[in-house]
Amino acid sequence: MIGKLTGTLLEKNPPEVLVDCHGVGYEVLVPMSTFYNLPAVGERVALLTQFIVREDAQLLYGFGSQQERQAFRELIKISGVGPRTALSILSGMGVADLAQAVSLQEAGRLVKVPGIGKKTAERLLLELKGKLGADIGAAAHVASDSQADILQALLALGYNDKEAAHALKALPADIGVSDGIKMALKSLAR
Repeated sequence: MIGKLTGTLLEKNPPEVLVDCHGVGYEVLVPMSTFYNLPAVGERVALLTQFIVREDAQLLYGFGSQQERQAFRELIKISGVGPRTALSILSGMGVADLAQAVSLQEAGRLVKVPGIGKKTAERLLLELKGKLGADIGAAAHVASDSQADILQALLALGYNDKEAAHALKALPADIGVSDGIKMALKSLAR
């Protein structure tokens, strides 16, 4: 029903923002990734939205990009995942990270998100397989099986997604797993 809001940003109280559209103030719930990219209070803002009607409430969710909104829509289709949980997932990891976790079937990355247990993470991986990735866009690209193994090793050693992806980018595409891990660890130690 409401697909996009453009107006003046009146308030920012995470995860909710208030947007004035020609005298009507809309309360919009946004993921933290969108929240961090919002302009200052008093400036113009445009948000893509998803309108959710429940028995006891009508809620408006806002997103800074089409990819975020599409990921949100895919998430809320899954049994047991409501809008709040989907918002939590998108706040805990970016769309690219989510797409990469799904393509590599990494439940451990999803379990790190508050409110996501092991069973929910496994259900998400199963249901989202093939629905995220190329459709969503900016998923980190893993060129080969050896690079996927190197990435898994770095994550298992306790490095976060950004550090591991950054170290992986610096490696040659045709490097072996053991040599790749050694080189990645050297670059991360600096």
